[in-house]
Amino acid sequence: MFSNFLHLFSGTTVYSLVGPSGTGKSFRAKLLAEKYGIDTIIDDGLLIQNDKIIAGHTAKREKNYMGAVRCALFDDKAHRDQVAKNLQKMKIKKILILGTSEKMVQKIAMRLQLPAPSKIIKIEDIASQEEIEKAIRSRQIEGKHVIPVPSIEIKKDYPKIFFDSVKVFLNRNKKKNVVNEDSKHYEKSVVRPEFLKKGRVEISEAALTQMAMHCVNEYDSQIRVKKLTIKTDTRGYRLIITIDIPFGTQLTGKIHNLQTYVIDNIERYTGILIEEVSIIIDKITQY
Repeated sequence: MFSNFLHLFSGTTVYSLVGPSGTGKSFRAKLLAEKYGIDTIIDDGLLIQNDKIIAGHTAKREKNYMGAVRCALFDDKAHRDQVAKNLQKMKIKKILILGTSEKMVQKIAMRLQLPAPSKIIKIEDIASQEEIEKAIRSRQIEGKHVIPVPSIEIKKDYPKIFFDSVKVFLNRNKKKNVVNEDSKHYEKSVVRPEFLKKGRVEISEAALTQMAMHCVNEYDSQIRVKKLTIKTDTRGYRLIITIDIPFGTQLTGKIHNLQTYVIDNIERYTGILIEEVSIIIDKITQY
């Protein structure tokens, strides 16, 4: 069934723009799309084509942070199906998916029945460190988020979160600080998400540890967790789980299935992304 959908997009090239939250991906998305001749963008739950919102709804309107993450990942079936059906009707040669990690954009592509991204661009490839830091300050201090469509699109559907608009000029003559009649400009909308009004909700390492241990016990109560370490970076969470496992266990299949079970359940119930679960077998025990 899935292969049939991929056949619909056999001539489609999927690009991705990856970078931590608040580093300016949405602000630069349109300029990147112009460079590669892309007219369709997936960003924070929205399907955008030629500066118009075609389908979906923005994660910025969610009431809490976890809801926003789930929306951006198309976790809700009705939301996912609506966007996927619209994509199937459109003749798309190139599409750009925005996400905080490679795993996130791959998951979005899979859920929307698109091919996996073939070209991955990192925010640091198209923005200087100074520009990235400025974007992060704007996000942290002022709570400003960008949606890469003109303000008329946001005012129409999301008037409660609309804050301002900004125009970005692309000069074809490539001379700095020169705006002439041959210049193109793009309007972007600046919004203040609903979830910022009530504060951001994050998951603590203690809660994540408890959830991971529960998943292991639920998967197989005979597996004993001896140590669990959580590492975080800009791409997400990494779990290192040291276990004792019963003698006679088919290790390869059992461990792989355990990794999948832990990742799927934590992502489903929290909305966070687990980049990796490493399993270390300390002992094989007799029961």
